[in-house]
Amino acid sequence: MLQAKLSSFLLCIVPLDWQFDSYFLYFCMQSIAELLRLNVPMAMKLAFDDLKDSVHKTRDMAIRDVGGFESVELSVLLCNDEFIRELNKEWRDEDHATDVLSMSQHVPQLKLPILMLGDIVISVETAARQAEERGHTLIDEIRILLVHGLLHLLGFDHEISEEAEAEMEKEEELLLKSLGWKGKGLIQSAYDAETNVNLQTENLHDRKKEGCLRFYKPKFNYIFCDMDGTLLNSRSQISWTNAKALKEALSRGVKVVIATGKARPAAISILKKVELAGKDGVISELSPGVFLQGLLVYGRQGREIFRSNLDPSVCREACLYSLEHKVPLVAFSNDRCLTLFDHPIVDSLHAIYHEPKAEIMPSVEHLLAAADIQVMAIGDGENDIEMLELASLGIALSNGSEKTKAVADIIGASNDEDGVADAIYRYAF
Repeated sequence: MLQAKLSSFLLCIVPLDWQFDSYFLYFCMQSIAELLRLNVPMAMKLAFDDLKDSVHKTRDMAIRDVGGFESVELSVLLCNDEFIRELNKEWRDEDHATDVLSMSQHVPQLKLPILMLGDIVISVETAARQAEERGHTLIDEIRILLVHGLLHLLGFDHEISEEAEAEMEKEEELLLKSLGWKGKGLIQSAYDAETNVNLQTENLHDRKKEGCLRFYKPKFNYIFCDMDGTLLNSRSQISWTNAKALKEALSRGVKVVIATGKARPAAISILKKVELAGKDGVISELSPGVFLQGLLVYGRQGREIFRSNLDPSVCREACLYSLEHKVPLVAFSNDRCLTLFDHPIVDSLHAIYHEPKAEIMPSVEHLLAAADIQVMAIGDGENDIEMLELASLGIALSNGSEKTKAVADIIGASNDEDGVADAIYRYAF
């Protein structure tokens, strides 16, 4: 029977260095893995049965008769964005993270008794973001990506033609429905997301009466934007809606400066996931930025223009106390995060410094050497107050503190409602 041939199934979790705000993903991997050990053989059996019973015009027929093999082997690998980004660059020459990759191992010419179906690689970080955006659970999204990857290995390819896309989309919906799994297929979900973004862009015409937004001159030279609680949602993730709004601002010549309590490498790591890090993004090692709550500031070409160091004697006393009482301590030195010994708290907590970022902004503006700078600032916390007061337009998100909202010019939507994107579309152009 075909069911007996599905015993060769390998599930792997890549043991990489996950970011602090992604630890919850790793901790739930074991339960997801157990579910997939049951789900994958079910999906394979239904997909194989459909191949026997249906005619597909665009499917690659390299795998014709599944019943002609003694067994079938498939591996599923769960990883983070950085790992799948490296694979995507190596195998497809695309230097960005993606949700799922399929790599076939089947070579028809070898005529092996075993069907080496291949590998399905799923980024759990991307899956978590898409699950939130699409209103279902992480396991629902991983199942959707599993079905998509499996169909690719079986010869479906939505990228070769519109007919092939329609055929694969129909097959995704059929499999998900037959398995009783929630959510739309990946192709339909991607189409819905693109449609929603287009609708948001169309709605901008109602906000700007001057005509086409693409040629509308921006009101601000710079946008200073906080990350935690502002650009990032309550799960410390950046939505594609916020990312698209920042890209739109960049395309119009607005310079975006990140002002955050995070160290620069952490900020780069997060924004890399939505293709906003690097030379053409909003952050890199060669761009301006305010980090560690204003303790370290970079200007043009990423040159350091300000730092605030603790007195060495204070540092020494703090370190000695940490060692003597086994109290975890974290120190920032340039872009490095240092500690004296391993501790669970060090692994799970992000150190926060509360010196107002805005005290540093005049230095940044002075370095940029531009007259009549118009700055829009977006934040949520009390450490953002001076930044909002100094900006030409200060916007506090609705999830912000009452003191912050009291000094803001405008109170925007919350960080869970894409408040940054809403502010940019409403006021920046």
